[in-house]
Amino acid sequence: MNESETLAERYLNTLGIGEVVFEPDGNIPPDFVVGESIAVEVRRLNQNFEDQGGSYKGLEEIEIPVWRLFKKLLPNLGPSIEDESWYVAVTFRRPLNIEWKQLKKTVEEKLRTFRLNPSRQPGVIPVSANFGLELYRSGRSYESFFVFGASSDFDSGGFVLSEILRNLSLCIVEKEKKTAPYRNKYKQWWLLLPDYIDFSLDDEDRATFEREIKPLLKHSFDKIILIDPRNPSRAFEI
Repeated sequence: MNESETLAERYLNTLGIGEVVFEPDGNIPPDFVVGESIAVEVRRLNQNFEDQGGSYKGLEEIEIPVWRLFKKLLPNLGPSIEDESWYVAVTFRRPLNIEWKQLKKTVEEKLRTFRLNPSRQPGVIPVSANFGLELYRSGRSYESFFVFGASSDFDSGGFVLSEILRNLSLCIVEKEKKTAPYRNKYKQWWLLLPDYIDFSLDDEDRATFEREIKPLLKHSFDKIILIDPRNPSRAFEI
């Protein structure tokens, strides 16, 4: 059971409408059955980008490895020099246009060169056309010379409700196609989405969603429910 499925199970158990069974038919839809008649599919609602092949991938498929790379690499590039440390901020957009192995090698080479330069100045160091490093001196000393400061994903962001509509539509198409061969096995089909874009919306956004976004959604599910991954009992049925 993955993280999204664990959150979904916690939410479904709060409803008290029947036994919640995970993968009742094995490794095929649905992910859960509730009370023997309600089939539930689960999918993370996140921001996606379209790659060069026309497929959609979650932004975190690059963002998380980038974060892990720098958290692991920077402490190993040497200790602070005479109480001097530098923050490293990462900026990128997709496609990276550089192989992951080469990216790591180039980043390490450029940072080691910067560290050995006696006339270090803050600024931006390009790594590839879509990947750069911004360095600025910290106001305090750390054990390591380089400290991970931040990462800026230029593909993320956008108006929250429009991003929810765009990515929700992708999720619906994906799950309708996946569940089509099995629809006659259960009376109802729900789609449950841990919402990592806006954490199930606040009251104002929910009202706007009902008024402006919901009429644009077309789907065949009996219910679509967004849940807050920070608190799975907090949900918004759309």
